[in-house]
Amino acid sequence: MSTTFDLLARARQTPLVAILRGLVPAEAQAVGEALVESGFRTLEVPLNRPGALECIATLARTLPADAIVGGGTMLTVADVEAVHAAGGRLMVSPNCDVAVIRRAVELGMLCAPGVATPTEAFAALQAGAHALKLFPAEMVGHGGIKALKSVLPAGTDLWPVGGITPESMGPWKKAGATGFGIGSQLFAPGTSAADVLVRGRAYVQAWQQA
Repeated sequence: MSTTFDLLARARQTPLVAILRGLVPAEAQAVGEALVESGFRTLEVPLNRPGALECIATLARTLPADAIVGGGTMLTVADVEAVHAAGGRLMVSPNCDVAVIRRAVELGMLCAPGVATPTEAFAALQAGAHALKLFPAEMVGHGGIKALKSVLPAGTDLWPVGGITPESMGPWKKAGATGFGIGSQLFAPGTSAADVLVRGRAYVQAWQQA
């Protein structure tokens, strides 16, 4: 059984989180397999669309053992428990809710809550967060991540989310990003598994070059 240390170590190998907002259960396995083939290993299905828990269960059941599957837009303790029950081991949120983070930590999930300020960042880390989702990335900016990095504990994982393209990853990484969450530029409702494979490879290649 994986520990959160194991999950974080696996996520760090290719620290790119595929945000699959609007994924439908009938397409979950094909899209998930395309992402894994492209080099992604961390997949998030936001809960604010129908069928999310079913998609998480399908991905957790069908993808290789080294894949990390979980939920996004997780706003309540009940969300955490539902995703965990579906087989999810990743908690991602757009905000910093200490109760939600602590419950995910208790269940052994990899926690990446959303933060945009030093106050939120330190509160998230104190609650047990393993990585910080910088959201919205456009608002934080390169100057913001540099400032955060200067005050946060050394080695803190910082993953900008929002508008990330293969071309923008290099400058973000130079500013201090250690990974990324990638949404509609990678997958949107109606995107075929074949297109996801091509886009996923472009992101993985850009990360490796950065």
